[in-house]
Amino acid sequence: MGNSDSKLNFRKAIVQLTQKHQKIDDTDEQFWDQFWYGHQTSLEDVFALVTSAEIRNIRNENPANLATLCYKAVEKLALAVDNSCRTQMEQQCVLNCVRLLIRILPYIFEDEKWREFFWSSLPTRNTPTSTYVVDILRENSPRLTSPQQPVPLAQSLINALCDLLFCPDFTVTATRRAGPDKAEELANIDSCEYIWEAGVGFANSPPKNANMEKKRTEILKLLLTCFSETIYCLTDEPNRWIAYFTSAENRHALPLFTSLLNTVCAYDPVGFGVPYNHLLFVDTTEPLVEACLQILIVTLDHDMVIHQQQQLELRRQLQTSNQAASSNSYDDGFGDNLFINYLSRVHRDEDFHFILKGITRLLNNPLLQNYLPNSTKRLHCHQELLILFWKVCDFNKKFLYFVLKSSDVLDVLTPILYHLNYSRADQSRVGLMHIGVFILLLLSGERNFGVRLNKPYTATVPMDIPVFTGTHADLLITVFHKIIATGHQRLQPLFDCLLTILVNVSPYLKTLSMVASVKLLHLLEAFSTPWFLLSAPNNHHLVFFLLEIFNNIIQYQFDGNSNLVYTIIRKRHVFHAMANLPSDMAGIAKCLSGRKIGKYSIPPVPHTNAKHLSAQALASGGGQLDAGDLDDEDCESETESQDKQSEIIHENALAALPAEPGTLKTSLLDTPAINQMTEREAAHPSVEHTQTPTIDGALDISQFEDTNQTKPTSQTNRHGATRRSNTSLNSVESSSIPKENQTRLSVATRGNIRMVPSAPGDHWTPTPEWIVSWRSKLPLQTIMRLLQVLVPQVEKICIDKGLTDESEILKFLQHGTLVGLLPVPHPILIRKYQANAGTTAWFRTYIWGVIYLRNVGPSIWYDTDVKLFEIQRV
Repeated sequence: MGNSDSKLNFRKAIVQLTQKHQKIDDTDEQFWDQFWYGHQTSLEDVFALVTSAEIRNIRNENPANLATLCYKAVEKLALAVDNSCRTQMEQQCVLNCVRLLIRILPYIFEDEKWREFFWSSLPTRNTPTSTYVVDILRENSPRLTSPQQPVPLAQSLINALCDLLFCPDFTVTATRRAGPDKAEELANIDSCEYIWEAGVGFANSPPKNANMEKKRTEILKLLLTCFSETIYCLTDEPNRWIAYFTSAENRHALPLFTSLLNTVCAYDPVGFGVPYNHLLFVDTTEPLVEACLQILIVTLDHDMVIHQQQQLELRRQLQTSNQAASSNSYDDGFGDNLFINYLSRVHRDEDFHFILKGITRLLNNPLLQNYLPNSTKRLHCHQELLILFWKVCDFNKKFLYFVLKSSDVLDVLTPILYHLNYSRADQSRVGLMHIGVFILLLLSGERNFGVRLNKPYTATVPMDIPVFTGTHADLLITVFHKIIATGHQRLQPLFDCLLTILVNVSPYLKTLSMVASVKLLHLLEAFSTPWFLLSAPNNHHLVFFLLEIFNNIIQYQFDGNSNLVYTIIRKRHVFHAMANLPSDMAGIAKCLSGRKIGKYSIPPVPHTNAKHLSAQALASGGGQLDAGDLDDEDCESETESQDKQSEIIHENALAALPAEPGTLKTSLLDTPAINQMTEREAAHPSVEHTQTPTIDGALDISQFEDTNQTKPTSQTNRHGATRRSNTSLNSVESSSIPKENQTRLSVATRGNIRMVPSAPGDHWTPTPEWIVSWRSKLPLQTIMRLLQVLVPQVEKICIDKGLTDESEILKFLQHGTLVGLLPVPHPILIRKYQANAGTTAWFRTYIWGVIYLRNVGPSIWYDTDVKLFEIQRV
């Protein structure tokens, strides 16, 4: 009953603040104490009792009252720190201040005129209490060297919150026994002794305390709210809150970083594996882990070094001729981001193992299978985990190499592919699809990743893909095929990234299954359809990527890939059709005559029963193209069609369903082009080669000639040039095309191509010169030579031995060789991810979009004027 009355008083005080032009005196402590003392309102209560309309009303009509309220809240936090927050009343006062500030701050940030409020100097008044508080706030600000220097309120707030996160008997367990010396002074404690969890840089595991975990979570939510000023700004200016929090001015920077990281990586949601334990007990650690994750990814996204470099470059550009060049570097007053600095300096294998195991344990949580339904706790922080993994790999290359030096990288790959497959049809999960693909692009730039993919795949992850026997490479290709063939149309910008990943790993894939081989050829068949090639100026780049994949496997892994070679022989009409793509106006018009708005079937290969496979069928190249309504399944290999094993889907697989109507999502920036995200690098720069196939038109790849060996010529001298900018998707013929015309079609459900209607006036018309400019560079030499040598041999064997089963042909191909018959092997070319402004901006938008949508209990930023992204409903 008493708490109800106190909530009523709290509510009345809020209403009184809204009274028009009624300024409450800041010395009226009896009134202001109603907000901090005498009640125990939860965060949800505060959001219910204080409405958004009332906060805006106070801000617009009574700004003095709002300023005093914020100042008083920070004042109470500083006083609590000065008193070491020892009493129950002080601790409740701190929590009430924290909850009220979480509610108010977003509405201060959304008004541009108020953003400087927290960075203005503290008020100076003649009242004794205020002078005392100002002195305390100054003492807690290590940056201040003179008593006259102004103290920003934001700085005082962050100092107080960081102190409170290591407050004995409030947020951490006291390590010293009570005695005559009583408790330690909070301002003097060594917070490195109170790191929250064992792990990186700390060996002791403190006892768990649910109440303390709750308090840490609430304080972290307030810090996250302070950092959210970013989402209300359209400029790229650094976030001063984060800059100060991660600077050397924050004496708790190191213990905070290690506490956040260790809390995340030490968390085990399953525990001892007791079924349904998450239904019997309240887990206070999960909300804390989520808050730690979100603080980590936000602070690690704030790279001051990059910003300083940008500012220096901007200053150089702005300097006039009569101004002397300044030798002073850009300085924001806070210096480097220590969180990034600490992360980049982690180097011990045991620390890397702890971080990797922690992240993979949580990433694999949704994949756990149990005979008892819903008996295992399910986490929902996979997006934040993927961002954290990305940041650790980006800032600490030693960690990246540690991940890749063993098969542990597959423990990251499998959950990523699971989420990509499950989310492919849901437009509200487009950001998740992007981060998963970006991570795979980063990993694929290293040789070890391709090598690790050869490990057999034996897991039983419930995915709605055909059951197969093969390697992790087969899983990768099968999932990528699913994404391209049945994904949401908003995933079209990722096609280049998906195929780039396959290009990077292809030289190391020792054995592809028949399922994966057929999927690759199906993609080529889809993307090489004449009307698709001629429908947009950049569609042919996808064909170049796929041809590079085939060339890499044939040249470097021919011996173990008889399934792929057999599939290439069966689908050889696809390659001949590409080589003979019409370039005259009549031929172009005929190709485009099948172009429709909507679905247009991929020309399928007529289905041939494996029991009756003959030399005649092979010689015919699979028969004439028929635009019938055959499904993707009808294009599968004879081995698969024989027993339909490829169509067996895991019994517990979750279907990839579209988002439910009304689902909230946040907008994203455009996906950076692949040429902006990657640089081409020779895998073996010391080896000199005469030709590298490319899709940027840098080299002329001559047409296949009927000779044993062709000596290609190179227009570029590659000696000593191991790294160069990848202009593969920004070639000469497309550079002059307006961006709005560079549309890309997507492959839609069950092997069809869906054409995205273009706006009126955006019509793209291919010309004969344009077709000739890239058709002559198609890297078909190796494949045509393979067909020239093997097709007659296979036909002869079929006729001589009367073969009717493809297994005999596969056996022949397994023992065959093309040594000395193929063109000179090209050097392996890897497209490595490179940090760039486009992905930096994309990540910032994506990170805050995830945080906005994940904080729903309560929704901290809902109904505020967010500018960084748009909030939309599906």
